Amino acid sequence: MSFETLGLSPAVLQAVKDAGYENATDVQAQAIPAAIANKDLMVSSRTGSGKTAAFILPALEKILAARGDNTKRREKGVIYGPRVLVLAPTRELAMQVAKAAQTYGRHIPGLKVATVLGGMPYPLQIRQLTGPLDILIATPGRLLDHLASGKCVLSNVEMLVLDEADRMLDMGFIDDINVVTSHTPDTKQTVMFSATFAGHVGRLAQQLLKDPQRIEVASHTDTHENIEQRLHWADNPHHKDQLLEAILATPELEQAVVFTSTQRDADWLAERLAEIGHAVAPLHGAMPQGKRNRVLMGLRRGDLKVLVATDVAARGIDVPTISHVINYGLPMKAEDYVHRIGRTGRAGRSGLAITLGLREDVGMIRRIQQFTTQTIPVGHVAGLEPKTQEPRIFPPRPAGSFDDRGPRGNFGGRPGFGNKSFRRDDNGGRPHHGGGKPFGHGGDRGFQPREDRGFAPRGEGQGFQPRGDNRGFQPREDRGFQNRDGFQPRGEFQPRDDRGFQPRGDRPFHGGGKPAFGAKPSFGGGGDRPSFGSERRGPGGPRKGGFGR
Repeated sequence: MSFETLGLSPAVLQAVKDAGYENATDVQAQAIPAAIANKDLMVSSRTGSGKTAAFILPALEKILAARGDNTKRREKGVIYGPRVLVLAPTRELAMQVAKAAQTYGRHIPGLKVATVLGGMPYPLQIRQLTGPLDILIATPGRLLDHLASGKCVLSNVEMLVLDEADRMLDMGFIDDINVVTSHTPDTKQTVMFSATFAGHVGRLAQQLLKDPQRIEVASHTDTHENIEQRLHWADNPHHKDQLLEAILATPELEQAVVFTSTQRDADWLAERLAEIGHAVAPLHGAMPQGKRNRVLMGLRRGDLKVLVATDVAARGIDVPTISHVINYGLPMKAEDYVHRIGRTGRAGRSGLAITLGLREDVGMIRRIQQFTTQTIPVGHVAGLEPKTQEPRIFPPRPAGSFDDRGPRGNFGGRPGFGNKSFRRDDNGGRPHHGGGKPFGHGGDRGFQPREDRGFAPRGEGQGFQPRGDNRGFQPREDRGFQNRDGFQPRGEFQPRDDRGFQPRGDRPFHGGGKPAFGAKPSFGGGGDRPSFGSERRGPGGPRKGGFGR
């Protein structure tokens, strides 16, 4: 759909054309008209689908409408605060949103856009907050600092945008979001963008939004047509390093983002790649904001060919020339895998997402495939094929299968049965363990039953086959469950006369007759053996009963 049909003003439409865009994406075509109509929105779209423009363009339209309305003019010298507030989980994503606002608002005279981020100087942010302001893009933590100090005014916010709301809640910003929204008016328009609205994200949406319109143009189960996914198995960490070096040396690689699991791994791997001649730099949350900005600028200018990053730092990276994403360390959550591979294949380009997996990574790879409901094809690098047997992972269950009970294809959205699947073979054999290592086997036996020891029924004459004679699984006639000849059931359970509770001749009960219930009989009667609960006479005079000596 063309942008000209979405109801944008000439100034905004001209800026969109200057940026090189003519047709809107699916999320833009659905969200922009609804947002301009002042509706609350719940939008789900995958990364790289153009969601930033889907809320920035309506925000600019709201600012232009306010400037044309005399009742919304602002007096000089009075602090009104922003008309549009955008909350983002990371500094990189907030900076990307700010850049988009300046790009699409270049033809709006006097547009004021400010960013409030951690790691940036306070004086500059305070000057921006106290001056004329149209759009404020902030991370929740630093914005709370300015609210507590009284430097930030949010009482005139007309539009609130929560970008990647699921990520903000995963990072523990739920209380911060509630505090921020409590400073905004109830009449504001609220727009939420999230990968999913299940669980705590859905509850937050019910709390903040009024009669929202649901827009879902993509989900984590959709295939990425322009992104090729590939899985390379490595025998050991040294083999994985060799695979990484071979991939980075391929001529078709323009720029690559290599993901690690920790900040320490990012620093170590970037230093190692620099030693062998790569133009590389790390990017993670522990770096000062100024250094992070210089790294991103070098990536956009093409000075860097390889960026080694963590999950949080890579949120918001929008560089079309990134041709490869390499998962050197696997993510902690399956959702982060989708965000990782979304760094490539942007702006209509094709990309390649490669995962380097060790044997201990099988559980995480299985969860990723269950989350995306897609199988990652296994590939090889010529000359670096694995020498050990490659682990084999069951393909994801189709929709409507045994554990398709929740939004992620299992019970309540969690990996079913502790990330283990229990299935029967095609011949109806015994259920076997579908994940991890076979029961009772070591790590060198793979993750599937061996072909010569599978769980299929054995051949004819072997295994648990029913016998053909009269000694099979049916009760024999002479030993069945029928009463035998001459056997008559008793009417009630009465003790037989000859087996009553009478004392034995050589060890009589004291007191004669049957012992009363509750009384402890004496099991004695001779010698120095101890008695229980009775008085007897032995050598040395009378003694009390018990274990006495």
